[in-house]
Amino acid sequence: MADPSTYRPAPGTIPDAPGVYRFRDPTGRVIYVGKAKSLRSRLNSYFGDLWHLHQRTQQMVTTAASVDWVTVGTEVEALQLEYTWIKQYDPRFNVKYRDDKSYPYLAVTLDEEFPRLQVMRGAKRKGVRYFGPYSHAWAIRETLDLLLRVFPARTCSSGVFKRAGQIGRPCLLGYIGKCSAPCVGSVSADEHRRIVDDFCDFMAGRTDAFVRKLERDMTQASEELEFERAARLRDDIAALRRAMEKQTVVFGDGTDADVVAFAEDPLEAAVQVFHVRDGRIRGQRGWVVEKVEDLTTGDLVHHFCTQVYGDERGEADVPRELLVPALPADADALTDWLSEHRGSRVALRVPQRGDKKTLLETVARNAAEALNRHKLRRASDLTTRSRALEEISDALGMQTAPLRIECYDISQIQGTDAVASMVVFEDGLPRKNEYRRFAIRGATDDLSAMSEVLRRRFARYLDARAETGELGDEMAADPDKPGIDPSTGRPRRFAYPPQLVVVDGGQPQVNAAAAVLAELGIDDIALCGLAKRLEEVWLPEDDFPVIMPRTSEGLYLLQRVRDEAHRFAITFHRQRRSKRMTQSGLDGIPGLGEVRRKALLRHFGSLRRLAGATVEEITEVPGIGQRTAQAIIDALNGDAARPATPAGAPPVDVDAAAVAPDESAVDQATPDGSMPGRAGTDA
Repeated sequence: MADPSTYRPAPGTIPDAPGVYRFRDPTGRVIYVGKAKSLRSRLNSYFGDLWHLHQRTQQMVTTAASVDWVTVGTEVEALQLEYTWIKQYDPRFNVKYRDDKSYPYLAVTLDEEFPRLQVMRGAKRKGVRYFGPYSHAWAIRETLDLLLRVFPARTCSSGVFKRAGQIGRPCLLGYIGKCSAPCVGSVSADEHRRIVDDFCDFMAGRTDAFVRKLERDMTQASEELEFERAARLRDDIAALRRAMEKQTVVFGDGTDADVVAFAEDPLEAAVQVFHVRDGRIRGQRGWVVEKVEDLTTGDLVHHFCTQVYGDERGEADVPRELLVPALPADADALTDWLSEHRGSRVALRVPQRGDKKTLLETVARNAAEALNRHKLRRASDLTTRSRALEEISDALGMQTAPLRIECYDISQIQGTDAVASMVVFEDGLPRKNEYRRFAIRGATDDLSAMSEVLRRRFARYLDARAETGELGDEMAADPDKPGIDPSTGRPRRFAYPPQLVVVDGGQPQVNAAAAVLAELGIDDIALCGLAKRLEEVWLPEDDFPVIMPRTSEGLYLLQRVRDEAHRFAITFHRQRRSKRMTQSGLDGIPGLGEVRRKALLRHFGSLRRLAGATVEEITEVPGIGQRTAQAIIDALNGDAARPATPAGAPPVDVDAAAVAPDESAVDQATPDGSMPGRAGTDA
């Protein structure tokens, strides 16, 4: 591993100007290309403390042996040179928006005497008009099959076309009316080109006008008693409408745009693109790419635009408008560069409202699902899961693979509505029926909250184990399963211990969790933490983290466990916060349900005005009687704050009751937020 200080440029030698730089390995091969508005500022950032760099960047600077640069006049020139060098050198550490396939287009060969409709892939050529890209070739053929009834243009190859002309007999499509058969002279070259031009106009979005023309022709044929021709036109209109239904209309103004969205984690990002042409979604593309550095969403937009829209293949089409979730720092230069490639002005912007923002949100959901599918693909394979557990065991120095993993996460907003989650993975798969969620009682920060949750969870484990140990004869049959209830054969709640506890956080969180386990006398459960910033694995009392390879299946499993705990915690936190915000002084009044509460607030406008109203004024609200009105006034003015006590019972201290802690602190819940049962209280 090379030391970056050995090839760091001397102070003052790096110019403070825009330019492009290259990192090379010991053999001279270019491994990374980047651009910068200020070369001095950008390159100096690579030679600071290694631990402050992204994991992938650390690997890059320690692999490189030299760096050089070229200065340019403007950011646009830097952008162009960066793109050229990335295509020339194919650096291994640059983000690559590539997949293993090319995307098909519907092409019309206008440069031929008898233009042909066909599916095309690969590089574009002059004289051919393209529609697309589409996700699948079968989608093009399905649409084309519908349209050939109305636009019977040639679809055969040159060899078939020539052979049909020699023998004087058209192919099957000519006989069934899906080709005008120009090969045998059924139509002239001019007539065939008019058919092709109508097809291109229809595909370009001028659909309504063409349908109206066919409807007028159908009506005229019917009036002239040409019923067979009218019936054929009727069927043609139906075919066109079916083809139009296959292309979703999202914008009514004929928008020509690409809608781009991202879903990311610290190591990877999923990208989804919807191609909208003439207001219709013509195709969709997606990638999952490796993040080279600690990239922002704007940085991902920059890399996407420079690599996708400069390509020589079908992706090279630059739309008039590019809708993205965030603008890069060099948005102006990037817009100029895209405009040069298109030949006209390109708008790069973030939609704020309306249909375009809604479509961007839809694309973002698709990106999130694509990233989730990418991660889950590994979990579906038993061999992969086994390898992941073995890698975790080796990295943490465990004697056996952790077949049961529990992960904990805290969710709060400045100390309010603090909650925690516990998720369970067994054999690398989630056990959602054993997920738990905790309402934090008195913690002031994440460390004290984590300590409280682990203390409550493992105190219950110790109590259950002690209770099981006192069963005597019942346990004699199977003393090796202290977490199993002998009467039911099912695991006792919180009595089945994990082999590994994972906390969401770094060294402070891990040390706090280790202190709790030591306090409880538990020394047979492994513990680690996973820090979000660099995906570092921390062990108790270690000064340096364990760095697992970024392609490690074990690291992917730990990430998935951590992300699931985070999702489960934040869902519970939102539920509690929403419930707290919707509570009011009207809750708990007998006979006053949700409908009547809303009617009261709608009539009076606020609780203050309602509290100052008289019984007669409140009874003006439909459905509210005098008894209910009096109960409302008593509740809002404090007379009903004191709970009723049975006859002969001592009075209740309202203040003491108000501050009594909620004992229902640990709840069993499913991932969708429902609460099928309660797991009980802890000591």
